[in-house]
Amino acid sequence: MTAEPPEERGTPIGRRVFLGTLGLGALGVVAAPVLQRGLEDFLGSAADKDPTGLTGLLPNGGGFRYYSVTSSVPHKNAETYRLTVDGLVDRPADYTLADLRALPQTRIVKDVQCVTGWRVPGTPFEGVRLSTLLDAAGVRARAGAVHFTCFDGAYTESLTLAQARRSDVLVALRMQDEDLGHDHGGPVRLYVAPMYFYKSAKWLSGITVTEKVKPGYWEKRGYDIDAWVGRSNGRDDDPTS
Repeated sequence: MTAEPPEERGTPIGRRVFLGTLGLGALGVVAAPVLQRGLEDFLGSAADKDPTGLTGLLPNGGGFRYYSVTSSVPHKNAETYRLTVDGLVDRPADYTLADLRALPQTRIVKDVQCVTGWRVPGTPFEGVRLSTLLDAAGVRARAGAVHFTCFDGAYTESLTLAQARRSDVLVALRMQDEDLGHDHGGPVRLYVAPMYFYKSAKWLSGITVTEKVKPGYWEKRGYDIDAWVGRSNGRDDDPTS
């Protein structure tokens, strides 16, 4: 998940659509859960076509904001999705969505904290521990980091190997007890529970084991590489407990 409105410029949404979306955003605060979910879907679709980032400023019942660093992101499904694991490994792999679902799943419930300030408490994520995929690939001795790429064609992230092996770092397939939808980075995203949400890269497509950390998309633009909640980026937020 990207953490700020994107820098790229594209065709903005129309004024009527924006004003209508604003009205729906206010409604979502008090709407029934089914309306809130519909609102989130609408905002996600609008944000996917709005590289200005304006839709990411709107309130919604679920508390999330929708950010992308590209003007559009292709949709992937069970037939078209692939996740590659390569780099400094003995056994490179290519996973389908079915392959990932067949592996042991871990469920984590923690707050989601964005570096821009908003928080969504008690958010369940489920998926495969990243360490499981790394162990299956056979990480080589000189490896020290993991680099992540995404099928939006632009976003990247990195973790040290020690960070990547934490038990609260997932290759996530589900969020809020549902399959991970496109607007939240599905069908598969990274989830790094103790760090600001920009580390949890959406639309995950590649895991590459490297010798050293390569700064990700936002790190190249000034964000901290080690993004521990409350201990980085000049913020003092409570940990994502």
